[in-house]
Amino acid sequence: MTALFLLLFTWAIVRAKTRKQVLALALVGTTAAVLVARPQRAYGQTLVGEIQAVLNVINGIIQTALNAIHTVTSAIGAIYQTVAWPVQLINQAKALVSKMITQYRTLMQSIFNINLASATLPAARSLETVIRNQQVNDFGSLATDYRSVYGPLPSATAASPQDRTMMDMDDAFAQDNLKTLKETDDAGATELGIANQIENAASQAAPGSAPFLTASAVATSIESQALTQKMIAAELRQEAARLAHANALRKHGAAYAGAFSNSIQKMLQPR
Repeated sequence: MTALFLLLFTWAIVRAKTRKQVLALALVGTTAAVLVARPQRAYGQTLVGEIQAVLNVINGIIQTALNAIHTVTSAIGAIYQTVAWPVQLINQAKALVSKMITQYRTLMQSIFNINLASATLPAARSLETVIRNQQVNDFGSLATDYRSVYGPLPSATAASPQDRTMMDMDDAFAQDNLKTLKETDDAGATELGIANQIENAASQAAPGSAPFLTASAVATSIESQALTQKMIAAELRQEAARLAHANALRKHGAAYAGAFSNSIQKMLQPR
């Protein structure tokens, strides 16, 4: 290998054209010759020494810094666990939530599941079932069962146009409120499910997650209030329809009284 190196070096010197090239080749050749002639064992010993020096630095300064970082991190964790988020108090709160769920959830659920159905006749029982089933995809069955219980509108020859209009409007308002009731029951069942999920999450919540659970609970409370307002609005509509119906009866009474007075006057006039 040394002979090959000398041969190539001599060829490069011969091919050099300027003095600078000759000097550069001489410098490179001398350096390369020293490296080639250097004992391999000495090179291996030097490499091992360098590796050992790196390991000494890692086990020395770097290890000391890592130990200091670990000490600071442990101190911060201890502060969080004893001051900011005490582990013992958090576990007590979780246990309390779990205990409340065990004690009250079944009782509260049983209140919502009380069977209040009291109709006995087939048509009335069918209507009551549809009203209380907390479904919103059977409004057609509601209309059919409603007509079966309260009867259809009379024909045009069986009642006056005013009476038929009042009957139709009363039926419309009644069915409208029944549909609103079913929608509210369906939404109420969904809200109860959300409330159970929030309770379950509270019993397993991690430190710092309380604001998120509180936000979910507040949002659910707002939805519940919106449903309550919707039911109050339905009640107000029904009350307005009842007042309009009573006022229409007074108007009809006044019209009938006027017609009757005219008939009496015509009868009392001399022929």
